[in-house]
Amino acid sequence: MDYYAGCDLHSNNTVIGLVDEEGKRIYQRRVKNSIPLVWDELEPFKDNIKGVVVESTFNWYWLVDGLMEVGLKLHLANPSAIKQYEGLKHSDDYHDAFYLADLLRLGILPEGYIYPKEQRALRDLLRKRLMLVRHRTAHILSFQSLYYRHTGCKISSMKIKSLREEEVKGFFDDPHVALASQSHVSVIAFLASRIEKIERQALRVMRPLAEYGRLKTVYGIGDILALTIMLETGPIRRFPKVGNYASYCRCVPAGRYSNDKMKGLNNRKNGNAYLSWAYIEAANFAKRCYPSARAFYQRKLAKTNKIVAIKALAHKLARASYFVLKDQVDFNPEKLFG
Repeated sequence: MDYYAGCDLHSNNTVIGLVDEEGKRIYQRRVKNSIPLVWDELEPFKDNIKGVVVESTFNWYWLVDGLMEVGLKLHLANPSAIKQYEGLKHSDDYHDAFYLADLLRLGILPEGYIYPKEQRALRDLLRKRLMLVRHRTAHILSFQSLYYRHTGCKISSMKIKSLREEEVKGFFDDPHVALASQSHVSVIAFLASRIEKIERQALRVMRPLAEYGRLKTVYGIGDILALTIMLETGPIRRFPKVGNYASYCRCVPAGRYSNDKMKGLNNRKNGNAYLSWAYIEAANFAKRCYPSARAFYQRKLAKTNKIVAIKALAHKLARASYFVLKDQVDFNPEKLFG
């Protein structure tokens, strides 16, 4: 008899539930987060287990990788696409584990993509870079505000990035303000060095790839954006149509309409936030540097607002990137903008 396993994963424990091919609950257990402990529970059933479902929580890497290494077939559940029965009165961790197993048994499990372990670390490294860039930007903006408050003058972000602690000390008479400004400059310099180190390491790996060079032919996409798009997209063949990819990049509207009236929003956060950021950045670069992209943006802007216009341009670039990656060709602006 075939079995299906569901794992309700938490920060410090995992709840395991097994059902047979008829949906009967045959086993349940809560164990601490440890591959040997989880495997000890599943091993007696290993020859009959058709698949194991793990919910895509913040800490799924260790469990999925560990169970795949012992030969089990893993499925990553997409929690944002799983809808519980609305009439349900009571549920707990065991119910959730069995529910995941039942979805797999019935063939209706909304699955997420299990990114290959070999490339996952580099993708996460690029995500760390983005976090550091945002922290650096926060310190730059805070320094600009402090400088303007105490001097009445503006200072550019490029100037701030080039400052050293010794220079800043003479900008302010108050020693407390001087110390605060030196702290900002010190942190900005440190973050810049870490960001540069991450970029060098990532570029060393990705530059030899043909897809990387082709992506850079798309308007607005440079070194870092090409890296981000490649690593966040993964194998382009997992998206059967260009619309699936555009939706994954959060470049399509999430409105729910009836009789030409908006009745609400669907799950607008379903997709990849990093790809959404990358294509918005590319669109901002493209409208500044390329006349055809700027003309498209201005036509949209005449009919709507800046946010919608830049999102429309990002959508166009995402669609173009899909075909560049899928067909292994360079970007052709005439096909995109006419």
